Amino acid sequence: MDRLPPHLRPLLDALDVSPDNVPLRKHLGEQLLTFGLNEESAKLFADGLRLAPASDALQLGFAKANERLGQVAKAKSILEELVRRPGQGEAHFLLAQILAAEGAGERAKQHYEKAITIDPSLANAEVVESMAGILKELDEEDGDDNASEEESEDDVDAMGRRLVRAGQQGEFQPPKLERPTIDFRSVGGMEGVKDEIRMKVIHPLVNSELFKAYGKAIGGGILLYGPPGCGKTHLARATAGEAKATFLALGIHDVLDMWLGQSEQRLHQVFAYARKNAPCVLFFDEVDALAASRHDLRQSGGRNVVNQFLNELDGVTHSNDGVLILAATNAPWHLDSAFRRPGRFDRIIFVPPPDEAARASVLSVLLEGKPVGALDLKAVAKRTPERSGADLKAVVDRAIEGKLREAMKTGRPLPLETKDLLAAANDTPPSTKEWFATARNYVLHANESGAYDDVAKYLGISRGGAR
Repeated sequence: MDRLPPHLRPLLDALDVSPDNVPLRKHLGEQLLTFGLNEESAKLFADGLRLAPASDALQLGFAKANERLGQVAKAKSILEELVRRPGQGEAHFLLAQILAAEGAGERAKQHYEKAITIDPSLANAEVVESMAGILKELDEEDGDDNASEEESEDDVDAMGRRLVRAGQQGEFQPPKLERPTIDFRSVGGMEGVKDEIRMKVIHPLVNSELFKAYGKAIGGGILLYGPPGCGKTHLARATAGEAKATFLALGIHDVLDMWLGQSEQRLHQVFAYARKNAPCVLFFDEVDALAASRHDLRQSGGRNVVNQFLNELDGVTHSNDGVLILAATNAPWHLDSAFRRPGRFDRIIFVPPPDEAARASVLSVLLEGKPVGALDLKAVAKRTPERSGADLKAVVDRAIEGKLREAMKTGRPLPLETKDLLAAANDTPPSTKEWFATARNYVLHANESGAYDDVAKYLGISRGGAR
């Protein structure tokens, strides 16, 4: 993508590290459309659909790209399939635009009304105007004797005003507020990481009076980073359960908006909602998409989003007391350095693949409630170095699939054994190697501040670069 604007390069790099990150792929694809890179966007979405063919978000993005490229029939076919599923406001909206351009005013109106019912922020006066004009022409062609031309025009205008007003009156729709039922007992291994989180966010909440005596506020931020699939999101949810706090999980699609100023407003509303529901763990997944270096965003509205994010973390206008802010990223090197200052994400924790003891613990958690025989989890753990938690889940799933094939022949469930897991492990290579190849470059060439010392220690690299 030679024509890619410089400020989008970090997103492309992050996507290279995590190609199956659907929200990031969707956001980058839409940004490419914004810059008129329609062919590049279509290819990005098409590649994503090979990895996740059932993804509604990628199908919608592919439809948008095809519509921009003039492949209207292809876009329309995708959209007509999408709108049969619940919650597809954007698909209804884009289909309404296409139908209006084709002169199908009545169908366009139906899809538009459905779109703004699902998502009131989609209300658009230009779309209403185009539909109103088509409907007016249809009324004139029908020669309705029961209403004058003025009355017909008034009715259409009233319909337009009603549709626009319905969208404008839509209130902020916050992400789902959870009360997690899991805690640190459901997280295999990671004892050092858990201790860090306990000291930073859980103990201040549980022992609030003691911490306040020392002038320590209840809240703060932790940035979790490491290879994909190592349990960062699961750990954040377990943190909320451990602290007996509510949990708000956010992806970039919950914040970023195509209209200038809307992303900052959404971000403010999210923080306000978390403060209202304190104690609350506010979790930002793939935070590098929201907090990219402002040096790369100098000519972009994304710079304003970063500034708003920093203001919210600082509690400039409202106290964040009782709001525990966690964020996860696979690419910490793309974050603006301002996020690492005290009071923001001042505790940055490397979440590595589980070690041997932790792998045995993770396998034990994954096998709970499943038919098992004599298992030597230590032997399996020894044979699965560098595997992430997601890799270990894949090992268990693959072993179960193999055992199911046998069970279907006998008609009764057969217990999983050590040999089943070992065979599955041989067919499941570690997915973390690519991430560590990238991280190694930053450790060797961009670690003057010591930010990646934990990664260097894990890789066995000294400050001087020697192993």
